[in-house]
Amino acid sequence: MSSFAGVSVVANDELCPDTQSTVRTSADCGYHLLVVQDYSRAKKSISSRPFMVGGHCWLLFYCPHGENHTCADVVSVRLSCIQDDSEKQPVEAKVVFSLIGQVELQNPVYIAQSEACSFDPCSQSIEQDFRRDALERSSVKLKDDYLTVRCDVMVCNTNPRDDDDDAAATITKARLPNICRDFNILFKTEAGADVTFEVGGNKLATHRCVLAARSKVFMAQLFGPMKEATAQTGVIHIKDMEASVFRALLSFIYTDSLPSMEEDNMEEDNRQEVEASEDEMSRVVEQGQEDEEVIENEIWLQWLQNLLVAADRYDVQRLKCICEEQLSEHISVRMVMSTLALAEQHHCQGLKEACFKFIQVQPPSCLQAVMATDG
Repeated sequence: MSSFAGVSVVANDELCPDTQSTVRTSADCGYHLLVVQDYSRAKKSISSRPFMVGGHCWLLFYCPHGENHTCADVVSVRLSCIQDDSEKQPVEAKVVFSLIGQVELQNPVYIAQSEACSFDPCSQSIEQDFRRDALERSSVKLKDDYLTVRCDVMVCNTNPRDDDDDAAATITKARLPNICRDFNILFKTEAGADVTFEVGGNKLATHRCVLAARSKVFMAQLFGPMKEATAQTGVIHIKDMEASVFRALLSFIYTDSLPSMEEDNMEEDNRQEVEASEDEMSRVVEQGQEDEEVIENEIWLQWLQNLLVAADRYDVQRLKCICEEQLSEHISVRMVMSTLALAEQHHCQGLKEACFKFIQVQPPSCLQAVMATDG
């Protein structure tokens, strides 16, 4: 559990004097709060007070117009590790950025979680951007125009200054939670696997106890009335689902974190379908040649839609909620109708409301583009 590592308050684009001193915590896992007053009027980038986690000094930066100070639609947060010349080893740490509308409720909205990052003299920071309109459409409630950025830091290694500290470093590392990492290794190595799924010609070996513990559907399929049929065939065939989506579902079951899209394993039909949609839209709205990044983003959104369907099918509610939140924050003109249809079919009320709000604020030209989509 994270230890409290202090709070910094920003008012009128300046750090309040009462929150300028360094805050220290001896824990290897801690969180710092950066409270931004007058969020809608903030203009300058500002840093938090220094805070200590895991024996290292950190600074949290808030950039109301992006890291380059040029984009009014993007807000950036950045964490930097302040190292002195005596620290020769890189600092390995996991970082989680969250947003809080009302700090007294401590109900953070997840933005992003990093894998273990290496902070060294050449690369001392990690940055995360988020769209301002997505923030204002999210469940963050900006009471009195206050926004709070929460940054959780978990130092994964220590930086002993002499050989006498090696034993303490080993003990500290052993205390860090790593069950998700261990289960991910179990998933990838397939050690001790006792049930196999076949999806689109790909076979995936898994552990029935893990699946049953995380999904009522898998529980019924592997230990309920369907158990005998499964035992006779030896292999469970999954229909109406892409291999990359099913693998992502299994990865979440083992690790409890949203995996990245496996681009190499994406079905070619997905890419063709999105590119066909691009051709159709270009006849409705003249926007010139679409950027490759836009196409890739829509392929990712379609994959996320399919993952939501899989999560609902196997009753993995936490994954379904994460997919719903991600889709709510990345609604586009080309994807809004298919997303709305998906929300209606799978009873995602929050996603449905986000789609309606997006449509309501669109100009007539964009509404015509929306009406031209397949959804």
